[in-house]
Amino acid sequence: MNELESLRRLTEAVETAKADIAPTYIEYVHLAFAIATDCGEEGRDFFHRLCRVSAKYQREHAERIFSNALTANHGDMHLGTVFYLAEAAGVTVRKEEVANSRTGTKGTAGTAQKLSAHTCARNKVYNSESPESEELLPGSEPKQPLPTFPAADWPELLQRIMSYGSTDAQNDVMLLGALTALGSCMERYVRCPYGGKLQSPCMQSFIIALPASGKSALSSIRLLVDPIHDQLRAEWAEEIKAYKKAKAAYEAMGKERSKIDAPQIPANKMFLIAGNNTGTGILQNIMDANGTGFICESEADTLSTAIGSDYGHWSDTLRKAFDHDRLSYNRRTDQEYREIKKSYLSVLLSGTPAQVKALIPSAENGLFSRQLFYYMPGIWQWVSQFTTGDIDIEEIFTTIGLDWKKKLDLLKAHGLHTLRLTDEQKQEFDTLFSALFTRSGIANGNEMYSFVARLGVNTCRIMAEVAVLRALESAQPYQLKASSIPLLTPDKEIPDDNIKDGIITRWDVKITPSDFKAVLQLAEPLYCHAMHILSFLPPTEISRRANVERDFFFMKLGTTFTRKQVREQAAVMGIKENTALIWLKRLVDYGDLVHVDGKGNYMIARARVRA
Repeated sequence: MNELESLRRLTEAVETAKADIAPTYIEYVHLAFAIATDCGEEGRDFFHRLCRVSAKYQREHAERIFSNALTANHGDMHLGTVFYLAEAAGVTVRKEEVANSRTGTKGTAGTAQKLSAHTCARNKVYNSESPESEELLPGSEPKQPLPTFPAADWPELLQRIMSYGSTDAQNDVMLLGALTALGSCMERYVRCPYGGKLQSPCMQSFIIALPASGKSALSSIRLLVDPIHDQLRAEWAEEIKAYKKAKAAYEAMGKERSKIDAPQIPANKMFLIAGNNTGTGILQNIMDANGTGFICESEADTLSTAIGSDYGHWSDTLRKAFDHDRLSYNRRTDQEYREIKKSYLSVLLSGTPAQVKALIPSAENGLFSRQLFYYMPGIWQWVSQFTTGDIDIEEIFTTIGLDWKKKLDLLKAHGLHTLRLTDEQKQEFDTLFSALFTRSGIANGNEMYSFVARLGVNTCRIMAEVAVLRALESAQPYQLKASSIPLLTPDKEIPDDNIKDGIITRWDVKITPSDFKAVLQLAEPLYCHAMHILSFLPPTEISRRANVERDFFFMKLGTTFTRKQVREQAAVMGIKENTALIWLKRLVDYGDLVHVDGKGNYMIARARVRA
């Protein structure tokens, strides 16, 4: 029996059992590569037969995946992968039985054929040559509960928004959503020096949750910025009226038109940018609004549907905008070149675990490290929706949005605001992120290094935003004598005469110790949530189980531990002993752990902070 006959028997068994052996995209792709490697074009029909059991099966999509697998030639995957996926779905067709019944390619009876093992499945390390393997976790829920944000005395505006969350997770989502939305409005007017650049509080946040898990609370966040958007649209409408009037007058001039320039159509100003947009469309919207914009979508698939073939352009725009980089495009139809030297785009999305990969294909894509992720736990029991009485959330958040716009107008009227951290705060910041950097290497190799680095950027941005929100709580925040310890002071380079005359366009901002601590405490939970989302994506260097469990495991062990303690901690956490020992060996091989004395004692290899 050759490879094709083996595949035929397995396919028939899967069809009989009506088993979905490729429930997620990564298994789908691995299935295509495995069949293409050993069966070539002849395996195409069997690939379709194995896939069409799934409710998500689309023939055209499956065709493209298999054709790509034929050309890509991923030679480390063979039919053993297909057998493994079938067994994982409860369909057992023993490879030994297939081998014993097969004939060789020359017709020699009993010539056994080697079926290479499955080498890479979602969240799993698997090698048939070794009895030890990491355990597979079904679904998207982590084994260890993900941490929520520590309680803190946030500025009044943030507390007001968070109060409408009904669970700890919803409170966190409201906080993260509010920080993203409010920060988008501050754009170039608020900044913090970090990494050789002035960072503005423009962030990209992604809330992930199962359907009906309560992420709908995020929809109210958009109302916070509606007044800014409405004002821009009203200004544009007036400009359009004036343009049409001027255009009519121009057209009526006859031959005299040659003496003057034709009226130019005004830029299509907006603040809220539609998610069903292309990369070029986003660029146009940002440029028309002088480099600013905010994408807020409650369903991430709105974006993934819109992206389509324009993914590279769309992704490039978001990556550059995160870094406030120059954006440009050249329109071929009329040879128009447009650019904006600084960009301030913020993004707030929510979606299901299945929607993550459509937007972020892998950790190597720069979008992953630029996002702030929050995974909401599933809701497994009925929650009454009558407990809020007659409260109209939309009306409340509309009012909050109008109040916020007044504060924002005051902020913009006073120019630039720059956060200045103390030396002690900088040291505390570096200490925390040095520890996170080391910790990320223990759990994930270097897959999380870029995320941790940009988490530092995002944390600084949040600090600048929170510091300004706190300062604006004062009745007269820009009156220097209004407080004995002012949070806003004139920039040191402002001349004294200007200060006396009240001509101050640049302000230094201080963050209170409590606010500094509150923001810094967000870093570890955000790191853990991102690490869990990483497990949804294809591996870049090593295959892995749910990353959060491995991270939590070694965090509990501490900086020094013994092999015995590894076994004990595995038992406490319900992790297979072999899985824990694989982790231990791998990290020693990578140099992230040091085997101290050859007698079962280990320690973490510490990372150093460079000044």
